[in-house]
Formats: sequence, structure tokens, C-alpha cells
Amino acid sequence: MSNRLSQEKSPYLLQHANNPVDWYPWGEEAFEKARAEDKPIFLSIGYATCHWCHVMEKETFENVEIAQLMNDTFVNIKVDREEHPEIDSIYMEFAQALMSSAGGWPLNVVLTADLKPFFAVTYLPPKAAKGLLGMDQFA
Repeated sequence: MSNRLSQEKSPYLLQHANNPVDWYPWGEEAFEKARAEDKPIFLSIGYATCHWCHVMEKETFENVEIAQLMNDTFVNIKVDREEHPEIDSIYMEFAQALMSSAGGWPLNVVLTADLKPFFAVTYLPPKAAKGLLGMDQFA
């Protein structure tokens, strides 16, 4: 099984090409889908050497049940912060203001179909644990 990331050049995006999450790269195809289906966008930003990005992939994005929840609820977009630092910068600034902290990666932001952020969080385990919101509660 592969998703739209299998055609990308970024090593980080290619790491997610076989996730059951229906990932889109950043671009008009994903934005149009969000508008057409009136769905929020789940934007996940990370990079290839990020420890917690890999943990979240293994625990959350490779979980078939969680992926189905994500696919039903959101248009899912994956961004490599090293490939698109301008996108990371915009949404990290929002996350830092919202969370009153330094932020970090993975950076997960929920956006309206017109790319306006309204929620941000870093690591999301598949299920709530140790005071962390779980993706199963979120999606």
C-alpha cells in the first residue's frame, strides 16, 4: 500500500509513503479536496532525523484504526520542514503562541480548508496516555 507521498523526493515524505494515512504533499490538490469535501486539514510537519516524528509514525500513523479515523475526518498533509521552512515557520509561530511554549516536532496543526490554523499540538499518541491527548479522541 502506498499513498501520494510515494512520488515525492523528500526522504522524510518517502518515509511516510506506505502509511495507511491518506497523505497528500503540500499543494493545491489537497486544498481543493478539503474545500470540496468541507473537511479540515490535518497538517503534520517534521523532518527525517526527528526522533519523535519517527515515534509518532510508528505508533500513530502506521496504526490502521487510527489512520481510518484520520482519513474519515481530515484531508491529511505531510510536510518536510527542511524542504519547506516557510510553511514550518508560519505554523510554528501559531503553535508557539497557542501553546505558550517553544513548540517542537512533529508539529501537528489543524487548519480550515482555506489554511487558517485553529489547533496545534506536537506528539499525539494513538490513544490518550500520561496526560497527552490521543489521536483517537482527536480525530
